[in-house]
Amino acid sequence: MSGTSSSFGALMRLLTYARAYRGRVWAATALSVANKLFDIAPEILIGIAIDVVVNREASFVARFGFITPESQIYVLAVLTFFIWVGESAAEYGYQLMWRNLAQRLQANLRTDSYDYVQKLDMAFFDSRSSGELVAIMNDDVNQLERFLDGGANGMIQILVSVVAIGAVFFVISPLVAFLAFTPVPVVIWGAFLFERQAAPLYMTVRAQVGGIATRLTNNLAGMATIKSFTAEARESERMRIESEAYVEANRRAIAVSSAFIPVVRMAILTGFLFTLVVGGLQTLDGRMNVGAYGVLVFLTQRLLWPLTGMAQIIDLYARAMASTQRILDLIAMPIGVQDSGTRTLPRPIRGAVRIEDLSFRYGNNTQGAVENVSLDVPAGSTLALVGATGAGKSTLIKLILRYYQPMGGRITVDGIDIRDLKLADLRGAIALVSQDVFLFEGSVRENIQYGRPDASEAEVIAAAQAAEAWEFIERLPQKIDTAVGERGVRLSGGQRQRLALARALLKDPAILVLDEATSAVDNETEAAIQRSLEKIAHGRTVIMIAHRLSTIVDADQIAVLDQGRVIERGTHAELVARGGAYAAQWRVQTGGAAER
Repeated sequence: MSGTSSSFGALMRLLTYARAYRGRVWAATALSVANKLFDIAPEILIGIAIDVVVNREASFVARFGFITPESQIYVLAVLTFFIWVGESAAEYGYQLMWRNLAQRLQANLRTDSYDYVQKLDMAFFDSRSSGELVAIMNDDVNQLERFLDGGANGMIQILVSVVAIGAVFFVISPLVAFLAFTPVPVVIWGAFLFERQAAPLYMTVRAQVGGIATRLTNNLAGMATIKSFTAEARESERMRIESEAYVEANRRAIAVSSAFIPVVRMAILTGFLFTLVVGGLQTLDGRMNVGAYGVLVFLTQRLLWPLTGMAQIIDLYARAMASTQRILDLIAMPIGVQDSGTRTLPRPIRGAVRIEDLSFRYGNNTQGAVENVSLDVPAGSTLALVGATGAGKSTLIKLILRYYQPMGGRITVDGIDIRDLKLADLRGAIALVSQDVFLFEGSVRENIQYGRPDASEAEVIAAAQAAEAWEFIERLPQKIDTAVGERGVRLSGGQRQRLALARALLKDPAILVLDEATSAVDNETEAAIQRSLEKIAHGRTVIMIAHRLSTIVDADQIAVLDQGRVIERGTHAELVARGGAYAAQWRVQTGGAAER
């Protein structure tokens, strides 16, 4: 697809998206048109004033009953006053309308794109970097806002200038009009040629912006790792390469845009010379009024010189349409896990989970896949999932939460297929505590309250105490109102884990999911979390992934996974007695390891 058709398609999609703002767009357009008409009028009045001074009682104004030159001058003065007032008022109006429209539209696009991204399934995030998404929802939206802030008005006013001034030219002298307008097709052709050449270049520029954002996001999040490996120089070089690629992409776009203005200037010079020479000869021969000649000379400037600004406007337009296409493409991404369920779980929620012949894989990757898995977790019982990395344990958790759509089989909660449940109802019944705890920038209180923002302070404290987090919270500088920093950077790993557990407990879920929740903490913290789990597991269904088998010896059921299949199932005692894979792992972690 060519750049022009691609940009036009993006514009049409944008107009469809912004149909709720059509009234504002029309009002802003009307004010832009009025402003340009008022802006052209003084040049016409100058020509009429010259006509008054030269022809006096025989001037054009005398036809309207103003016989004396003095009265004609006063009339022109009054008209000039109202024209300038009208121009100023219209300019204030269109500036207000276009700028507010730009702000409103960019805010809605950013909000809508973010809302839509939240609806996308986790498979989408597996293939897209967070930096690229940030670039689309922030920088690309800002590109569109810049165009609406000034470029849209500029395009409208150039069009009005061509039409209105062209009409005046053809009334005064069709020959001069024809000659003066000779460069206009060249300018328009050059503008479209430039846009066609620039559009794909600016798509490349936008992609480079996403690459830089990705690099910055990753490096800032991994700064501790960079420092520990003394990789600062290497990462600086990588950032330099990304920045140079962005500079090179912009260089190619600038090379195209910079060539536009010189071409336009030469075309404009041709039109101006035609008006100056041909109009002047007609005036000398008496075929044209002196005032009319003055009007044509002044209006030629008004007509042609603004066309030099088309390069900047088309540049803004090309950038904005490239960004618009990326934004609207994001909003048009297919949603793999549709929130199409209509049922809700009967209250009280029991939390019985049943997995029947479940199969899933990540594209063509067999790592982490599951195949024909069937498990029954009665309400209030504990299921522990054990297996090597990539065996499919975390995949089962994600499928229960409906982060992905299974390729076969089904999962039920309290006898209802989770595909028939509203997503909010399903996930509202489940609390997840994972190994990689994510805390939001804010206070300890806000992070614990995240699942229940309306929870009272007493409930927050109770959840923190149950998670054995209250003791360290009271030692913090501002206690429960202490800021945790970005991703909880001001807290230790064990403290973050306890806060995550408190956050899950405050939600009071029927099903508690623990994805290796104790694997990254010290022995003391693990013991504290285990004590908490013994208290809070009562009356709840618990599904937990564990590498430390000592933490799951009391589980009601243990399932051992290998390459996506359940190869063993039973209690701890049953599996140890069976002497299979679980027993071998148990020996490694206990007696076998000690013997070696």
